[in-house]
Amino acid sequence: MSAIKRFFQKKKLDVKFKKAGAGHTLTEERRVQSSHGPRPGTSGHVHKPAPTGASKTAGEAALARMTQQQRPASVQTSSRAIKAQVRRELESEKSAQDKAAAAKAATQGPNEVYHESAPVLSKTGVFYKCPMVTQHILPKQDMEGCIEEFLLTQLAEEPEMASALMILTFNKHPEKVKVCIETLCKYLDNIISNPEEEKFRKIRISNKAFQERVACFKGTEEFIQAAGFEQKILPFQDGEQEFYVLTEEHAQDTERLSTLKEILIASEPIKPELDRGIKVFHPSVGASKFDLSEEFYNITNEEIKREQQARAETTEKLGMLRTKAMRERDEQRELRRYRYTLLRIRFPDGVILQGTFRAHEKLSAVFEFIRENIVNEWMPFVLSTGTGQKLTEEECSLVELGLAPAAVLNFAWDQTIMAEITAQQGSSQRGEVLKPEIVNQIQSLSL
Repeated sequence: MSAIKRFFQKKKLDVKFKKAGAGHTLTEERRVQSSHGPRPGTSGHVHKPAPTGASKTAGEAALARMTQQQRPASVQTSSRAIKAQVRRELESEKSAQDKAAAAKAATQGPNEVYHESAPVLSKTGVFYKCPMVTQHILPKQDMEGCIEEFLLTQLAEEPEMASALMILTFNKHPEKVKVCIETLCKYLDNIISNPEEEKFRKIRISNKAFQERVACFKGTEEFIQAAGFEQKILPFQDGEQEFYVLTEEHAQDTERLSTLKEILIASEPIKPELDRGIKVFHPSVGASKFDLSEEFYNITNEEIKREQQARAETTEKLGMLRTKAMRERDEQRELRRYRYTLLRIRFPDGVILQGTFRAHEKLSAVFEFIRENIVNEWMPFVLSTGTGQKLTEEECSLVELGLAPAAVLNFAWDQTIMAEITAQQGSSQRGEVLKPEIVNQIQSLSL
């Protein structure tokens, strides 16, 4: 696990060094230019003679030779890594074109844009984040592509770590991936225990077990190559077949193979994390900022009883027409109907906090989300629906509680605690409930 941490720490350091600019030696003279311009009597920059044609030709030839010399013959670059590099260069070129177009548009003034309908989906879209890979917030498919590109571009620098993460990240079906990892570890264990045994240093690629347990998963080819295996054609029975072969020199380095096995076992998939998409809105009805009590959001007991009775009668009627299996099937279909839910939490002053959740996240995730954004996160509070039903089953999923695909919940401080505070301080708590940095994001809710 420490190797994995070092891997990502190194990537963060690389980003910091790139931001710091070009390096220099301690003995190198550096000219610090004032932000107010060049000193009087100087031109502000040094003129260099333009290179001659012969100099250009010689320089290009030297650069070509250095490029050839610096390219290690032993590095095996997968086709996906090459494609990732090309894609990154194309995206860089596109980014430059977009910046140029934006600069041009800025000089020409604003353009009139017409929409056939209001862009509602763009405002309430679902986005993901992955801080260890990028600081951008992207749609899930784009974020997964970003993670894949990140790992592919690390193969040249950290082939062991990158390939292990690729196996865990690029493949679904955790149980099958587990079998794949166990098989790879078995290969390594056999070599570590018997480094001189030639039969353990060869893997026949067409072997049925290898194809079903290993070869069908993304990242396994890169991992096998990172271990030192080379692809060769060897005699087999009456003909020839392809094998992965580990040289005796690589097999003798059992410490490295043991480290590679530990990396594979300790690695965890890099998963995009759902971004809450926090938004804060002014009260949607009126501009009232009264310190309302919990009872303001409750309906009367008679109304609650009438609603419960109506639901019970409807359920009883439907139950007479459907079997138990049919009802359970319909319930499961309803639970699978939604993927996400948009929740809006309305506070006593009318301010609304909005966040995006997976439909099958537990109610406890909503409580945690609220605590992260309120000033007094230690104080107990209650959540209730628009009908006054208090939500207390924190282990239930949002879809099970009927909160998908969207719902408005009412926030209120626990009345027992508020009564104790009032008795001690002589008044109930007032002021902003949300943290200042959250309140600063407040905007009007478009209807």
